[in-house]
Amino acid sequence: MITVTNLSKRYGTKAVLSSVNVAFPTGQLTSLIGPNGAGKTTLLMMIARLLEPSSGSIQLDGTEISHIRINDYAKRVATLRQSPDFNLRLTVQELVAFGRFPYSRGLLTIEDQRIIDEAIAFLTLDALRDAYLDEISGGQRQMAFLAMTIAQQTEYLLLDEPLNNLDIKHAVQIMRALRRLCDEQGRTVVLVVHDINFAANYSDHIVAMKAGAVHYAGTVPDIMSEQKLRQLYDLSFKVTRDAHGYLCNYFTPSGELE
Repeated sequence: MITVTNLSKRYGTKAVLSSVNVAFPTGQLTSLIGPNGAGKTTLLMMIARLLEPSSGSIQLDGTEISHIRINDYAKRVATLRQSPDFNLRLTVQELVAFGRFPYSRGLLTIEDQRIIDEAIAFLTLDALRDAYLDEISGGQRQMAFLAMTIAQQTEYLLLDEPLNNLDIKHAVQIMRALRRLCDEQGRTVVLVVHDINFAANYSDHIVAMKAGAVHYAGTVPDIMSEQKLRQLYDLSFKVTRDAHGYLCNYFTPSGELE
């Protein structure tokens, strides 16, 4: 489990995060939701050890993350940043192979290649294995980066807006893949997501942030209420639920929902 205690981040006199206390359950998919500027990405990047906190504690299964060697941490926690860009002409397979770097340091073994093949197959990217990243669509490229993250074979995956700029089909494919990682492989996934309907229908746990603090945290039924979403986003919501899942409706020209 990832546990955050009294975590704060400041840039000069500006507080980006203030006394955040939250836990991310093991083996579950947790969505970080909330308006822009809420501190979601900042929190995720500090857990990823890509930003230093100003104060507070982050623990991984009871151990302060700063006490874990960085290479050991990379074998337990994988991070996919928003809009990743290698600026290198790579094929999909070459990109996915980067996920094995914490283990092989670039000298791939037969076991590494097996894991690379499994990650490519998991996301149904076999037909694109030899395609160059600059020759495929943005959605396909995002799937390739996710395959690289999966190939790292970590217990924990941290994903910053993995659905950014994707069409509906690719967004659904990624969310289904993340759901399978939790259900079939027992991995723990934490992602920043802006589409409230994806968060409602694919998550186990939701952390709702606003103004640098945790506004709400709990299971999907705990958070998916019209009142809580209205307070979080300052926007009217109509939430319905049936056998197929949740529908969070905020599409009204007047801004008011009957």
